[in-house]
Amino acid sequence: MIKQLAHLNFFSNQAPALLDFYVNKLGLAVKFTLNHDDGTAFGWYIDCGTQTFIEIFDQQGAVKQWGGQVAELKRGSLYRHLCFEVQDIEGYVQSLTAKGVSVTPIRVGMDHSKQAWVKDPDGNDIELMEYTTESLQVQ
Repeated sequence: MIKQLAHLNFFSNQAPALLDFYVNKLGLAVKFTLNHDDGTAFGWYIDCGTQTFIEIFDQQGAVKQWGGQVAELKRGSLYRHLCFEVQDIEGYVQSLTAKGVSVTPIRVGMDHSKQAWVKDPDGNDIELMEYTTESLQVQ
């Protein structure tokens, strides 16, 4: 069962400018960062209240962490996915599969939350996330 929108994700080649806008201009706060093994931050969770976030990834840092290719980013290609917080991710994934929806296996992400992925009919990525007691979002 979907509880709420968890986050919107953006890739950027100008993460410092985005952070300045959301934090210093709009007055939101960074809840936590995702870091490479060397401690370099490449992802920032901006707190929007009630465990809802804007997630910003530096494109080069995300590619370094998870692979892929650095691509030209232009207006309209910066949005990457939306994420719904769900309750009982195992049961929800099972119900989606029973309805013929293709769902990735459930895994635990860097933020210590359970996650699975689906695509809508247009091919947009949708992350399904269940927070755990170890999730950075709830610390």
